[in-house]
Amino acid sequence: MVILSKRFWRIGGSVLNVPHLSTYRMAANLEPDPFLTARLNMVGSQLRRRGIHDERVLSAMALVPRHEFVAPQLWDVAYSDDPLPIGEGQTISQPFIVGLMLEALNLNAGDHVLEIGTGTGYQSALLAQIAGSIISVERHRRLAEIAFSNLTRLQCGDVTVVQGDGTLGWAAGAPYDAIIVSAAAPRIPPALVEQLAEGGRLIIPVGSVETQELLLVRRQGNRTSTTWLEGCRFVPLIGAEGFSRA
Repeated sequence: MVILSKRFWRIGGSVLNVPHLSTYRMAANLEPDPFLTARLNMVGSQLRRRGIHDERVLSAMALVPRHEFVAPQLWDVAYSDDPLPIGEGQTISQPFIVGLMLEALNLNAGDHVLEIGTGTGYQSALLAQIAGSIISVERHRRLAEIAFSNLTRLQCGDVTVVQGDGTLGWAAGAPYDAIIVSAAAPRIPPALVEQLAEGGRLIIPVGSVETQELLLVRRQGNRTSTTWLEGCRFVPLIGAEGFSRA
């Protein structure tokens, strides 16, 4: 059974009520999907073969159409293991890094998740498949609008898109079981740690503009532990607790 729900898009202090399906339904389910083979090959060769084994992550990435979140002229490379430009100097991350980050968060079906860096909404759609409610913060108004349009058009789940400074998180929705940051910070923003629930996990790339390390932070009471995962390179996280400019 498909349940209709009301979700909200916050931008510039305004709230738009937008009805959409609380479960993910792809239009591609109703007609032949010309990208299905490419998507399954992506999952097999770029993810499973390279050590991503969480079946929830693999299933989500086999379902969500990455090409729908990039410009049509990039559809022929939409399932390559590369970051792709989405405008405003931003990119959609390469599939392997997305899969690695989602697996490391060890998400549960009912988790309340904060995403920093919505982009055009691809990772938001994946999170909606794996976890429960998602709040996603995007700095660029145009990308927030595109993401909102994509997520609504593709009938994604319980996702709220917010335009704002992601380095400050989104205190109104805290605490979060998991926080995922898709841009590189010079240090771990204190606000994000503060907004973690007990036992919550934060994954974030940290370092210079040129090169970073992907870190997994776990919160236990007033203490945190940090695990190094992978060398990486993301676009810079701009904001009060991030870089001042790219």
